[in-house]
Amino acid sequence: MRVDLEIIQDWIAPGSRVLDVGCGDGTLMQHLQKHKQVTGYGLEINSSLITQCVRNGVNVIEQDLDSKGLGNFKDNSFDVVVMTQALQALRQPDLMLDEMLRLGKECIITFPNFGHWSCRYYLTRKGRMPMSKSLPYTWYNTPNIHLCTFKDFEALCHQKDIYILNRTVVDRDHRHRWFNKMWPNLLGEIAIYRVSH
Repeated sequence: MRVDLEIIQDWIAPGSRVLDVGCGDGTLMQHLQKHKQVTGYGLEINSSLITQCVRNGVNVIEQDLDSKGLGNFKDNSFDVVVMTQALQALRQPDLMLDEMLRLGKECIITFPNFGHWSCRYYLTRKGRMPMSKSLPYTWYNTPNIHLCTFKDFEALCHQKDIYILNRTVVDRDHRHRWFNKMWPNLLGEIAIYRVSH
């Protein structure tokens, strides 16, 4: 399991009801079901990933978040709502954050940091939108339509009276580095936030 998913699973209590939004192949949910006896669902739009979820024993719902949102779930249906590496690909990430907090007591969100020094350097040096391992697309074919920095996300949380319970910063290989903690907005490549109302 990826290191960021290891961090996330540490923040989820055994027996929780979990919704994994943009669950991919269901790796996280499968692990949580097996090792923490969680119940819940994954949401995914990619049919081949949905097939993998089913093979992995994960309850999955095919759902386009941009067109349908999360309106098919009742308030406070889950203990934790998770979204890894998908917030920046949504048309209205701020409204999705509200919806996630409507459904869950806590939310865990991860996203790439566009304020990382390599992005800044690439833009300064080449005058073009950055490409990297964590941002591997060109400007015209990227699914990442709302790039932000850690400071941007924290400002949004402050504006919406959302409490940041935990934050960790990792590199592109999802590893902790001592220097990521010193200057997270400059040296951290991927953010992992745990938030609540």
